[in-house]
Formats: sequence, C-alpha cells, structure tokens
Amino acid sequence: MADPMYLAYHDDEWGRPVRGDDAVFERVALEAFQSGLSWLTILRKRENFRAAFDGFSIVKVAAYTEQDVERLLGDAGIVRNRAKIEAAIANARAALDLPDGLSELVWRFADPGAPVPGSMADVPATTPESKALAKELKKHGFRFVGPTTAYALMQAIGLVNDHIEGCVARTR
Repeated sequence: MADPMYLAYHDDEWGRPVRGDDAVFERVALEAFQSGLSWLTILRKRENFRAAFDGFSIVKVAAYTEQDVERLLGDAGIVRNRAKIEAAIANARAALDLPDGLSELVWRFADPGAPVPGSMADVPATTPESKALAKELKKHGFRFVGPTTAYALMQAIGLVNDHIEGCVARTR
C-alpha cells in the first residue's frame, strides 16, 4: 500500500494548476532536489525545506550568501547536497531577472491537449515541450532543470494532466 502522505499528494496536489512566481519556484527547487531520490523523500522533508528556504521567496533566496549555503548544508531536515543548494540559489537569482516572471515563462509550455495516458507505461519521461522548457530555463541561467526534471515539474503543477485514464484524481 502506498504511503498516506504520497496518496494525499497524488489525490489533492499533483497535476493541479500552480501559479505565482514563488509557488512555481518552490516546485522547481523541490524537483531539482528530488533528482536521484524518491519523491516521497522530498514530500517528507517539504516543510523543512520551506522553513530552511524562507518559504521559497525568490527575493529572499536570491540574496543568500555562502553563510546561508553552509547553514543549509548543516540542516539535517533537508537534502544536504551542495550542488543542489547552490542551484536553488542560482535559480532564484535567474528568476529575478525574468522580465515576465517565472510563472509566466513556465506556463507558456503548458500542453492541455496531451493524450490521456491509459496506463503508467504511457506516461513519458520527457516530451518536446519539456525539452523546450528545460532549454528555455537553462538559457536564462537555471540549473538542475533537464528535460526529465522539467517534465516532472510540468506534471506536478498542472501543465499536463498525466493522471491515467480512470484515475479518480484526473477530473478533480
């Protein structure tokens, strides 16, 4: 049986539209931290991440210094990976420089017409849209945003609906 925290995330959050620069930034950061780990690990640490990263305020994270990196590396409540921590800070700085904001940029890659997956085997790891989103984010200086991570972001914040056919959460 799946973990109740994971089930609640699937049923109530995953695939639902998320807008707003700080909210989208949180998801970009968490997807990057998830790279190589299970999503359940990130879910279990999400509140710690929110506390450690000032609620994922782009303005606050962009102002982080090397002292903040060291503070975060010492925080057992989060994933303590220097490259990922530094990427989150760099991504906040990159987000500040986007003329129309992070949410606006990301939502340009929405694919509401994506085919309905009949099974988990039909859910892709990447799509042309996720490759284009990753390329665009990298062009603006973002890190840890390859096509697979970009697609996971797209799924998580509702740019595509990958709840499989018959899933109770698909039409919510």
